[in-house]
Amino acid sequence: GCLGPRAGLGLRSHAMSPPPKIKPVESSDELFSSADAHPHSVEVERVTAGLQLEREASRRADKLFLPRLLDASGVLQDAASAIIDDTFNKCFTFTDTPAWNWNFYLFPMWCVGVLIRYLVLFPLRLTFVVLATILFLVTFTAVHSFAPNRNNFRVKLERFLVNVYAACHVVSWTGVIRHHGPKPTNRPGHIFVANHTSIIDYIILTSVSPFSSIAQQNKGWVGLIQNTAMDAIDCIRFDRAESKDREMVQRRLREHVADTNRLPLLIFPEGTCVNNEYCVMFKRGAFDLGCKVCPIAIKYNKLFAETFWHSRRQSFTQHLMSLMTSWAVVADVWYLDPQEMAEGEDAIGFANRVRQLICDQAGIKPVPWDGMLKYYRPSPRMCEKRRAEIAASFEALLTGGDGKKKN
Repeated sequence: GCLGPRAGLGLRSHAMSPPPKIKPVESSDELFSSADAHPHSVEVERVTAGLQLEREASRRADKLFLPRLLDASGVLQDAASAIIDDTFNKCFTFTDTPAWNWNFYLFPMWCVGVLIRYLVLFPLRLTFVVLATILFLVTFTAVHSFAPNRNNFRVKLERFLVNVYAACHVVSWTGVIRHHGPKPTNRPGHIFVANHTSIIDYIILTSVSPFSSIAQQNKGWVGLIQNTAMDAIDCIRFDRAESKDREMVQRRLREHVADTNRLPLLIFPEGTCVNNEYCVMFKRGAFDLGCKVCPIAIKYNKLFAETFWHSRRQSFTQHLMSLMTSWAVVADVWYLDPQEMAEGEDAIGFANRVRQLICDQAGIKPVPWDGMLKYYRPSPRMCEKRRAEIAASFEALLTGGDGKKKN
């Protein structure tokens, strides 16, 4: 296979290294990872330090064996760097908390804590959130079906119910959320963007002020909530596998931003959940709408709960159970100043600048990877191309560039 995890496939950030050569895609795909729906529609060449070293060596006229041997070591450099500093997979790993109940007097305390969390707090929290969900669905359905909409009365009441229901979820985790900066308001020509750790990001922000958002269509009880409450507050649902959905989303995004009567739009431009220690590349589509962008930085204290949701390893219900069996969900939320695209700045540069602001405020590390690559393997064609370049490099080393093998 390719050298190291995801070697040859990662998308390098334009702000941190020379821009990769990417085949143009349709504008409707820019908000989402084009690799998600069409794994072979984007051809990316990741020029690593080792590969650049080999190419520069091949252009020189130096035929001495030792310099060419050192130049060919770029292959080993790429492999070693991928093994030593695998920043891609680190973005999607759970926190490795060291054990503290290692002696005879701490272990009984830990056992008491487990009993309290699972036998006292969890039943109370679960009962509370189940009752809140039933009451919300019944009340919301009644309001949506029978309440008059004179002077937007029904719309305002639906938004209030969504706000209260989100707050109930935060209470069920014993949420301790500290908000910094002015609370979000409905500002014409503005969108909000935030780093993404879990669906609870949206719940926490909506518990303060209702947002419209963009979300992948889910199944089960989460899908039921999406099909009722989320549609009523103008949330946009999509299926990445459907190209028509992506075109619809791009059109509805522009319509939403232009409509001053709708809720503020919240977008998670990473496109996937990351473990709140790193921040992957932002999709450019959220920064190409011609409006101001309001960054929101979210940082969780993982001493109390593991807030990262890996959808391939656990369902959202299991994720909520994990939160409700923890002591509390502790987080800081910063509402940063609105940002505009600078003169001469393109959407990619704008996205990287906003991402850096969020990372600096939350204390997380930006990495030059497309987060959606966690679902895919390198294409055979790209791997074969890299193998051919490595073979050509060693062939030139052994033949000295004249086609005759050296002894």
